[in-house]
Amino acid sequence: MFGIILSVIAIVLGILTGLTFNIPYSLTKYLAVAILACLDSVFGAYNSNLDEKFNLKVFVSGFFGNALIAIFLVFVGLKLDVDIYLAVIIVFSTRILNNFTFIRRKILDKTYDSSKSKKENTEDKKSI
Repeated sequence: MFGIILSVIAIVLGILTGLTFNIPYSLTKYLAVAILACLDSVFGAYNSNLDEKFNLKVFVSGFFGNALIAIFLVFVGLKLDVDIYLAVIIVFSTRILNNFTFIRRKILDKTYDSSKSKKENTEDKKSI
């Protein structure tokens, strides 16, 4: 619950800051790729948490490592005049969507299993 509250506060602060702070056009590709890399790490962490395999060290290293590598790839692509950032965007978008699919399935399975067990418990009580 604390993470959700913190996320909402961060989003509100980001929106308020974004209204008064303009990002230079030359940095937009870097920022877009870094945001996608960080979102990929967050969705991956939530997916791991549902599997009860979450490790904070892995999350932090992936969060910053993915963002730095993605920014580096954009930098190299711009120096070579090749749109590598498009490939990075496609990869991270695909990973985010895959993680979201896994998260959705796990949540639906848990809710279905819990509702099914509640029905079985009420039916057992009625039969007694």
